[in-house]
Amino acid sequence: MADSVRGHHYLDYPDDLRKGILLHRYIDTFTDAHPIYRKSKHRLHAKYGHYSGVIMDIVYDHYLAKNWATYSKVLLEDYAATFYQLLQHNHAILTEKTQKMIPYMIGRNWLVSYASLEGLEMILFQMDYKTKHRVNMQEAIVEVKQFYKEFEEEFTLYFEELQKHCEEKLMEL
Repeated sequence: MADSVRGHHYLDYPDDLRKGILLHRYIDTFTDAHPIYRKSKHRLHAKYGHYSGVIMDIVYDHYLAKNWATYSKVLLEDYAATFYQLLQHNHAILTEKTQKMIPYMIGRNWLVSYASLEGLEMILFQMDYKTKHRVNMQEAIVEVKQFYKEFEEEFTLYFEELQKHCEEKLMEL
């Protein structure tokens, strides 16, 4: 949702959502500038151009879901169910774009789907559809499989740093 909240419009939301939007912006900035993430993204750039970042975000989400137990004591399935309930409970305060996405997210259980390569491929296909098939994002599954170990190692190093920086940022907010 944070991606569709522009400028100072985050101030229109309750405090917890404001913090979430600001943290999301911070994570995007941190990620885009991070040398490890840029290295991962570079492998895809020649074929996918601007969309290499979109694809890499999804691929990194895959590694987070796949290795969820390393980062959380809560089962991914339980976390996803709670998150989906929160979306439904707070439907009225979400952006229209987010409201429209919720049925698809829940129906296809996106958060859990990310954990498998089949789910990752499905999400890449859906994103490709959303972007009017500009670069055939679902084809990136070939590169993901080709560089699977490298991407995972890079994600792990990157995510360790991201967690530390997010903890510090949350204390500021």
